[in-house]
Amino acid sequence: MIGKLLVGVVVTAVAIQFVPYGKNHTNPPIISEPQWDSPRTKELFNNACANCHSHQTTYPWYSDIAPISWLLQRDIDEGREHFNVSAWGAQKKNEGKDAAKEVREGEMPPWFYLPTHPEAKLTDMQKQELISGLEKTFGKEEAEEK
Repeated sequence: MIGKLLVGVVVTAVAIQFVPYGKNHTNPPIISEPQWDSPRTKELFNNACANCHSHQTTYPWYSDIAPISWLLQRDIDEGREHFNVSAWGAQKKNEGKDAAKEVREGEMPPWFYLPTHPEAKLTDMQKQELISGLEKTFGKEEAEEK
C-alpha cells in the first residue's frame, strides 16, 4: 500500500513537470516607468517589490520546478496586474496610491517572499524611506487625505 502510494506521488511529481505554466521566464518589454521622486525610492522598490511589480523579474533556480513554478507565476501575474511600474500609464489599473499603504501595513512584501529574497527585508528606516518615497511618487491613498 505505502509502496503504491509512493510510486503514485513520484509519477505525479514527474508528470507535473511537463505542464508549461510558469516556465516561460522572459520578461515583457518595459513600456513606461513612473517618474520616481528619487533614485533611492527606485532602489528600495527594486529590492523589495520589482520582482512581482515590474517587467524586471529575476527568476530563481527553483522557478522551473512545478508546482513552485505555478505559484511564482501566479504571484507575478497578479502583482503585475494590480501594480506594474514597467507599464505605467498603459495598464487598466494603476494602484500606485495603495503602494505605500501596503508596505506600511506589512502586506508587502508578503511574508512568504522574504525567506528566499533577503534583499527585500527592509529595516524600519528603509521601510519608512520607501513609504515616504512611494507617497511622493504615486500620491497618498485617498482615505488618508481626508
